[in-house]
Amino acid sequence: MGTSALVLATPLGLGKSNHLLNALYARAANDPRLKLHIYTALSLARPRPGSDLEKRFLQLFLDRHFGSDYPDLAYIGALHTNSLPVNVRVSEFYLQSGAMLGVSAVQRDYTSINYTHVARAMAEAEVNVIVHLVARRSGPNGVSYSLSSNPDVTLDLLDKIAASGKPRPLMVAQVHDDLPFLGGDAEVDADFFDLLLDDPACHHQLFALPREPVDEVEFSLGLHASALIRDGGTLQIGIGALSDALIYASVLRHQQNDEYRAALRVLQTCDSVKLIAQYGGMESFAQGLYGASEMIMDGFMLLAKAGVLKRRVYDDLPLQRALNGGLIGEILTDDSLPRLLACGAVAALIDQTELTRLQRFGLLPPECRIDGPLLHFANGETIGIDLNIERDRIALAKHMVGQKLRGGHYLHGAFHLGSSDFYEWLRNLEGEDFSGLAMSRVSHVNELYGGAETLQVAQRRDARFFNTCMMHTLLGAAVSDALENGQVVSGVGGQYNFVAMAHALDDGRSVLMLRSTRRSHGKMQSNILWNYGHTTIPRHLRDIVVSEYGIADLRGKSDEDCIKAMLAICDSRFQDALIATAQNAGKLARDYRLPDSARQNSPQRLRAALQPFKARGLFPAFPSGCDFSVDELRLLPALQLLKKQTASAAQLPGLIGRALVHGQPTAEMAPLLQRMRLDRPHTFAEHVYRRLLTQALRASSSM
Repeated sequence: MGTSALVLATPLGLGKSNHLLNALYARAANDPRLKLHIYTALSLARPRPGSDLEKRFLQLFLDRHFGSDYPDLAYIGALHTNSLPVNVRVSEFYLQSGAMLGVSAVQRDYTSINYTHVARAMAEAEVNVIVHLVARRSGPNGVSYSLSSNPDVTLDLLDKIAASGKPRPLMVAQVHDDLPFLGGDAEVDADFFDLLLDDPACHHQLFALPREPVDEVEFSLGLHASALIRDGGTLQIGIGALSDALIYASVLRHQQNDEYRAALRVLQTCDSVKLIAQYGGMESFAQGLYGASEMIMDGFMLLAKAGVLKRRVYDDLPLQRALNGGLIGEILTDDSLPRLLACGAVAALIDQTELTRLQRFGLLPPECRIDGPLLHFANGETIGIDLNIERDRIALAKHMVGQKLRGGHYLHGAFHLGSSDFYEWLRNLEGEDFSGLAMSRVSHVNELYGGAETLQVAQRRDARFFNTCMMHTLLGAAVSDALENGQVVSGVGGQYNFVAMAHALDDGRSVLMLRSTRRSHGKMQSNILWNYGHTTIPRHLRDIVVSEYGIADLRGKSDEDCIKAMLAICDSRFQDALIATAQNAGKLARDYRLPDSARQNSPQRLRAALQPFKARGLFPAFPSGCDFSVDELRLLPALQLLKKQTASAAQLPGLIGRALVHGQPTAEMAPLLQRMRLDRPHTFAEHVYRRLLTQALRASSSM
């Protein structure tokens, strides 16, 4: 018998039907005649505990947070154990951060590609089946379906395949009742799919990202970054602790502006003050922000709840320009019609096409109709359709007073992923809150092309694109997705798209955020470097960089000025060595002296600056919410300390010896030991663990 080939595409992140994918994988694993090639990205996997202590802590948390019945992707487990069958191949363009370092098959088959080019690449790969998790709802017009988290690549892929003349892939959908039903491009009819599966056994708990803690370094960075946002502007953000800090600072700016200004004041440098005045602001968000981001996550929910995410954009260029120019507001007044006529946003002669347009955006009520030369209203009033006639123009202007614009969007996104609270928020959106959140193709969110560029530029005014990088060079290149040996940490995703878009928009700015240092192999290292063996964002696209120590504006600057700006936001422990390297390369003048104000860049200074605010209840460790119990929160610092202490094999015997002598638990530690199943140790190892943990609890509580 011959060999058959299944070239399967499945969405990144939440859009995967794990049960169905596992069944197809099992079929291929048991039949070497079947070749299975999976194209996807961000294959979500639960954390994998390492040591016995990690298992004791994590297993209960994992079962509670993800559900004890969560179906892990079988191919991920096989990749980690190097047991993927030879007839199965997995190609991903974005990886769960750090999860696949050292996994050879993944590193070999990783595809480095911009998010917006994924559809093209998969069309060329001749995908013949797409497997998609979908949401559904019942309404007056029957049952409808939503691609929910992932209209991002699916719709573009189908268009690319159709344009190439190739056969349409088999569209297989698995319904999941807990998946949020979202509109925009995501809403599709039942006949969009060739096969709709609805098996209650597949309705597992959705994968929810555990929310991360945020420390003083990250809060400091978030404060600096948040002041670069201009009221009335556009926001794109990524995910992680730095984004959480940015969101918290933005909400603080809006809701507790005096505290926000005070916190920012104790951290600011002279350069930061100038940049904030030029590109951002510190006032509350009176106009609000519009979100246009490939990923929708908890941060956007928090901004919406806080009243920050409220600027709406409209898919009508003349109307959007009138709004941008302040000619009208979202509620029409007695002078709105004359202004709309003057700028061409309303036609002087209203025909059926124009009436439909005006009704779509709320300028005229839906019951209004045209009959001959007259507009007929529900109350029996009639007005002439020729607005060149003053009488009719005045009459219609009065009729428009108080009308509220409709059809606007406060958020466009290509996929969503976040906490269980975030999914619940999405599921409960109603009315304008629901319609104002539009899921879109990634080509719409991440690029300015496709024929709607002029409208998109008008909508995305004062855009700020916030993304995280791992390292940054003094000359302006960013390292975000891989190591210098080629090992991929995550992937470029849409970061390059947003950086390039920031340069394409006259009032847009790309802001790359990074912690200035990291601890590696027990040693503190700088994340601001002279150079590095891998680049994600090239130096010719350099823009704004933010660390915990301030803001560096690199756009259009000379190499020497870039170096000076980056040195000013570098940890002071590494400045002198970097200065010497830059001078030896002839890129920095020999007589350059770093300003004294930049010589105080230390974590201790940040901690001392924010301590009074923390004492007043600001800057909590989990600003986006916490998934851990009270006991787990007490255990975490002790376990982190213990992991650090046991990293050195040479120090381990002495650590155990001290623990056996001094590690007697106190009564208040009893529930913590019980949570770790060490309240009644049976083996020698459990006795040692109990003493080690007790000593770590005592040490971490005094830190």
